[in-house]
Amino acid sequence: MSTPDISVVICVYTEDRWEDILAAVASVRAQSRPALETLLLVDHNPTLLDRLAKEFGETDGVRVLANAGPRGLSAGRNTGIAASRGDVVAFLDDDAVAERDWLLHFAEGYADPRVLAVGGRTVPVWASGRRPAWFPAEFDWVVGCTYRGLPAGRVRVRNVLGGNASFRRTAFEAAGGFATGIGRDGDRRPLGCEETELCIRLARARPDAVLLIDDRAVIHHRVPEAREHFAYFRARTYAEGLSKALVARSVGAGKGLESERRYTTRVLPAGVARGLRDALLGRPGGAGRAGAIVAGVVTAAGGYVIGSVRARRGGARFPVERIEGALP
Repeated sequence: MSTPDISVVICVYTEDRWEDILAAVASVRAQSRPALETLLLVDHNPTLLDRLAKEFGETDGVRVLANAGPRGLSAGRNTGIAASRGDVVAFLDDDAVAERDWLLHFAEGYADPRVLAVGGRTVPVWASGRRPAWFPAEFDWVVGCTYRGLPAGRVRVRNVLGGNASFRRTAFEAAGGFATGIGRDGDRRPLGCEETELCIRLARARPDAVLLIDDRAVIHHRVPEAREHFAYFRARTYAEGLSKALVARSVGAGKGLESERRYTTRVLPAGVARGLRDALLGRPGGAGRAGAIVAGVVTAAGGYVIGSVRARRGGARFPVERIEGALP
């Protein structure tokens, strides 16, 4: 079976990340297995749209488009899906760079026709040059990266992680696009889980679907200095609790919290024990990491409770876009 053509979608929203955006595009153009095209989706920022159009207007294989839906990451991705021409649509964060064989490993995963999504491994690039001593690797999802506890190798998963992921076009034909009302919206509260909701919905629509993570498909994600502090850690874990409540209300707590139960009952207790052991051995940050794990669980749980109350009051049903050009 021939490997699929892959379109890469990069959603952007601020000129503050100009150099990061250029680096992201350059990393796609340097792939060992070339992308069919790179689409830059600009989220309601006319100045950035014009600047990028001028930068890439004469560049073969790069298109600059405006988000045609409401403000936010989900609508931007949906616009990119609809405009793309590839058999597979891959997503790369605007502040990340992909390793040279990123798309090659994605493409290999689609040799099995049952595979409808393939994700990769996201490595943090800390602004300070090194991981803060107190920051537990079990919570690297706070900064959009692969966290300790995910299985190694190429493995089947419930959901891929949105900043380093790809989907076969037929996945959107079966399940629709990303739900708006979930996930990031510029600089507002750092919500997430839009890819989780999509993957659960996809599994319901296509029970035979296989979703994979291949940890050889690596990107390097920049972590700005502001996100190295506990204040952001607390805000992001709280927002994750809110997001998980919305997803659980929308698709059911059984699937919505399936992976999280193993994470909280196995991975996190082991992380606390590891931190306490390091503290007893006099290793830097051990007590801080153990404390951060406990604080993260408590804060996320608080967000989940508050989000559940809000979801019950508001109904928590999110519009799922039928993507023109991708759906029948």
